Amino acid sequence: MASITLGGTPVNTIGELPPTQTTAPDFTLTTLDLSEASMDDYKGKKIVMNIFPSVDTGTCAQSIRQFNQEAAELEDTVVLCISKDLPFAQKRFCGAEGIENVEMLSDFRSGAFGKDYGVEFVDGAFKNLLSRTVVVIDESGNIRHTEQVSETADEPNYKAALEALMDA
Repeated sequence: MASITLGGTPVNTIGELPPTQTTAPDFTLTTLDLSEASMDDYKGKKIVMNIFPSVDTGTCAQSIRQFNQEAAELEDTVVLCISKDLPFAQKRFCGAEGIENVEMLSDFRSGAFGKDYGVEFVDGAFKNLLSRTVVVIDESGNIRHTEQVSETADEPNYKAALEALMDA
């Protein structure tokens, strides 16, 4: 269980992030068209997982915008923006914001992703949502970098994630 804060109030997640230098857990998430996506769909590519509570919060929206901008410059890399928002809300957000360089995925159906990656809140105002986290995975499916943001209202360290991606 990881202890982080939400607006300065201590909150906990269901577990710990998978360790670096291990194989990333598989997942099944829902795409904007309500089909399913899994780790196999991204085989052979570098992956940046931008995990967050909801597209309808300022910091989450900014992280999507920032990674959308950065993703335009990346080769053989996919940026997955993952939350428990319904795909309809994710699609609305992307349309309104002109987001085209990232893939939006939802954990709304089973919640297994949040549990398997240890990022689901178990208490506090965001209980059952996903904590703000970045996971970088190399082409072989190994985790190269993780960051669980210690204060949920703060943005992730984009530079560290991108540097880990370049080193992958």
